[in-house]
Amino acid sequence: MATAAASKDLREAIFEWEGKDKTGKVVRGEMRAGGEAMVSATLRRQGVLITKVKKRRTSGGRSIKQKDIAIFTRQLATMMKAGVPLLQAFDIVARGSPNPRLTRLLTDIRGDVETGTSLSSAFRKHPLYFDALYCNLVEAGEAGGILEALLERLAIYQEKTMALKNKIKSALVYPIAVLAVAFIVLSVIMIFVIPSFEEVFKSFGADLPAPTLVVIALSKIFVGYWWLIFGVGFGVGYFTFQSWRRSEQFQRVVDRVMLKLPVFGDLVNKAAVARWTRTLSTMFAAGVPLVEALDSVGGAAGNAVFADATAQIQKDVSTGAGLTPSMQGTGVFPMMVLQMSAIGEESGSLDQMLGKAAEFYEDEVDEAVKGLSSLMEPFIIVILGTLIGGIVVSMYLPIFKLGQVV
Repeated sequence: MATAAASKDLREAIFEWEGKDKTGKVVRGEMRAGGEAMVSATLRRQGVLITKVKKRRTSGGRSIKQKDIAIFTRQLATMMKAGVPLLQAFDIVARGSPNPRLTRLLTDIRGDVETGTSLSSAFRKHPLYFDALYCNLVEAGEAGGILEALLERLAIYQEKTMALKNKIKSALVYPIAVLAVAFIVLSVIMIFVIPSFEEVFKSFGADLPAPTLVVIALSKIFVGYWWLIFGVGFGVGYFTFQSWRRSEQFQRVVDRVMLKLPVFGDLVNKAAVARWTRTLSTMFAAGVPLVEALDSVGGAAGNAVFADATAQIQKDVSTGAGLTPSMQGTGVFPMMVLQMSAIGEESGSLDQMLGKAAEFYEDEVDEAVKGLSSLMEPFIIVILGTLIGGIVVSMYLPIFKLGQVV
């Protein structure tokens, strides 16, 4: 039966239709169906006289990013807060989206909701775009009759999380990009510029200084084995990236190393703490039980060390232990977070205290990124200046010696 249902879904498509209702008014819409005949039959039963039916193209459009989902959540929350019915809100957001793929996704979800499926269940059919945390919060909002408030909280959560990720990316990508460009420039100098100087030096008929000989030797290695150097570099990078994507064990190793890096480790740790506390605060404020909330918190931290710690916390809490002692037992949370959690548990305001801790560490990440950027710029300039300056001086030493002899 499951196979038949899946086969039916594959045969169905989205059709755009146009017609007139019983009063003669022109109406338009979209429908998911197995063919044009099914669309016409369904609409005739609704009293609509069809004038045009067209199958929507399923190709084209950019991929759906986290930013698209965040914008959709904010728009949906705003419209529902303004009293717009859910189905109408989906129509407005879908038609206003510049991304055809997002439009198709929202149309599919709207169709499921229209047939009686709950909104959270409709979201769960698309786990690539709506994770467990998202679906759990929507389900809690539906159960408590506070869907508008939960969508608002979810939109704020996504916006803050996305802003935090962008700050981390900007801090990590900048030095990597500069060093990559520097490597390319040095390779061009070694492969094309240095050999030209070597030809000039041969005409001198004199012994060359040691630094010049070293640079020429390195240049010969680049010229003779440039394909091997670039091939190995690309191969190592590709293998590392694929291993990180496919191997959970390799991800754990990388995540542990990232936390222990001299400069970046503190930044990565603060970002993980900020995401962890922000996620748990959002889930707990939505009324999700603590043990269930911890299911989504570990993955949201974005680090395997925190994911393992969360699994241990969940195990301890499920046996009756308090949240703060369980967090302390993992050894990965800073003292401030533990104190805020303890105060929250005692005062019954755990979500608020964790939210304040999240705000604090988000500000800390912001300051750390600014400090790191100001620190990395002179550091990179010194490295590039030393490398390129050393090469230039090495190449001009024979010319200086020749001038002294003359």
